[in-house]
Amino acid sequence: MNGQRQGGFTLLEVVIALAVLALALAALIGTSGNAASHAAHLRDRTLAHWVAMNVLTDYRLERPWPPIGRREGTAELAGRRWRWQATVAKTPEPDMRRIDVRVRRAEDPPDSSLTLLTGFAAKVLAEPPS
Repeated sequence: MNGQRQGGFTLLEVVIALAVLALALAALIGTSGNAASHAAHLRDRTLAHWVAMNVLTDYRLERPWPPIGRREGTAELAGRRWRWQATVAKTPEPDMRRIDVRVRRAEDPPDSSLTLLTGFAAKVLAEPPS
């Protein structure tokens, strides 16, 4: 050999490069996992909101007028079971009712909810013909 150094990476440089790459990949995997978790949560909240809209629509179509009080029930949507709780209350307007609908997954604790939808139902003055 004539004393010339060959070019290339030392073992230490390769180990450091691999460590930096491993940290970057770990951060990327963590971010991807969080994004998937958030997407699943948003999907569940959207489905719960649809269940609440369906319950509120049922109340608005109910004849006779929905009584004041609280009711609970279950619904099936997107292959999943949902639990809802609706509270009907008086309003300052005598011909209106306020309806609050809370929805949760069937497996969630009773005091939790994914969505709360508030709507109003007007008293129908004349019943439609049968």
